Amino acid sequence: MQESRLFKIIYYLLDKGQATAPELAEKFEVSVRTIYRDIDALSGAGIPVYTETGRNGGIRLMNGFVLDNAVLSEEEKREILTALQSISTLGNVGGSQILEKLSAVFQLSSDNWLEVDFSRWGNEGTDNEKFELLKSAVIRCRAVKIRYAGSCKMVSERIVQPYRLVYKATAWYLKAFCTVKQDWRVFKLSRILELEVLNETFQRREFPEPEGISEEQYCQITLRFPQEMAYRVYDEFDKTQIRQQKNGDLIASAKMPADEWLTGFLLSFGTQVEILSPAVLKKNMAEQAKLIYEKNKY
Repeated sequence: MQESRLFKIIYYLLDKGQATAPELAEKFEVSVRTIYRDIDALSGAGIPVYTETGRNGGIRLMNGFVLDNAVLSEEEKREILTALQSISTLGNVGGSQILEKLSAVFQLSSDNWLEVDFSRWGNEGTDNEKFELLKSAVIRCRAVKIRYAGSCKMVSERIVQPYRLVYKATAWYLKAFCTVKQDWRVFKLSRILELEVLNETFQRREFPEPEGISEEQYCQITLRFPQEMAYRVYDEFDKTQIRQQKNGDLIASAKMPADEWLTGFLLSFGTQVEILSPAVLKKNMAEQAKLIYEKNKY
């Protein structure tokens, strides 16, 4: 697709250093008046372009202004605007300002197609505040004191050095170095009960990526769910892992880590799940259900 005239003017000035209004009018086949309107539009969008009068005068960009001289296609420009809009939705004011300026330069509209809300349903915004505080700590390399509800049913206080915020599956996590354990940890944001950004700073290091779970630590499971549980089944499994039976039941098959998390995950379905295989998992779940019954019977 044809490049916008404003964008071409910027590239021309970057390449030539300066140009006169008649020169630009001739090159882009418009009137001198139109060129001056274009210069006003660029200046209004925040591009440092100005006009000097006199024998050696002309239209030029302020010294130090840099823009990649590679030619961008219409699709590439839209991708840039989309990326900036994504940044803007995360509360980055600078990203919003850059978005407005480049939208004007590219002569493309930035459709407001993305909205991000980190809070859970019924939450009064504390999740959003938590995310913003952690984002600031990651960017500024500031240590954070947290109260965390761990998987061992223990609430502990830790001081961590936050490295990266990660969205995985359906939840946000914080990758950080834990000064208590003197090791790298991954914390689920919803389990961070309280946090305080400290004045203490740290030197950024690379987060060691895990080697992964070995094949022996996974088990192939097959589950049956009634049709009315479709909303939850499609939340947890990919459609390629699900088969629908003639009676409407859903059969889900997947490899999952064989640990305590799997037990808790399956128990979360209550009576709406039937374990078809493996038999040892079915037996283990039956024993867990019996223990729950004994503890809660009346």
